[in-house]
Amino acid sequence: MNDLALLARAERFLSVLRHCQKLGMRVHAANTDGMTLVLPYSPQIAGDAQTGLVHGGVLTTLMDTTCGMATLCVLPEFELCPTLDLRIDHMHPGEAGKDVYGFAQCYRVSRDVIFTRGYAYQNDPAQPIAQVVGTFMRLGKSIKVGVGAPLATLGGEA
Repeated sequence: MNDLALLARAERFLSVLRHCQKLGMRVHAANTDGMTLVLPYSPQIAGDAQTGLVHGGVLTTLMDTTCGMATLCVLPEFELCPTLDLRIDHMHPGEAGKDVYGFAQCYRVSRDVIFTRGYAYQNDPAQPIAQVVGTFMRLGKSIKVGVGAPLATLGGEA
């Protein structure tokens, strides 16, 4: 799959995740190296109204979504891959007023599980505010969603 098709698949997938829409997340980049999402800063993502520091739960949401969407970068066809396990190490607080970027890549794909790793950053990817590892279960491409809608429609295949 070329980078433009992968980007379109990622944007379609993100568009159906209501909580991500409420947070204003966008696909920043998608290619065979990994997935990068951006979470625009707003007062709504602050954990403390006085300092404006980014809430840890919002970072967890960003990184779970980014790692899960990184599976799109390695699978030839869309598959639903729910989170099995996610570990986040918070390195330092996310600063007020700055967008947060989440990057993730898949480093191993087995028959049943996909292994991911990534980080969240604001100004410099070399100075992450959080690091993450996650595992995602492969359910296959024949899973149905909604009322008889094939899951493949989320990935762009019909």
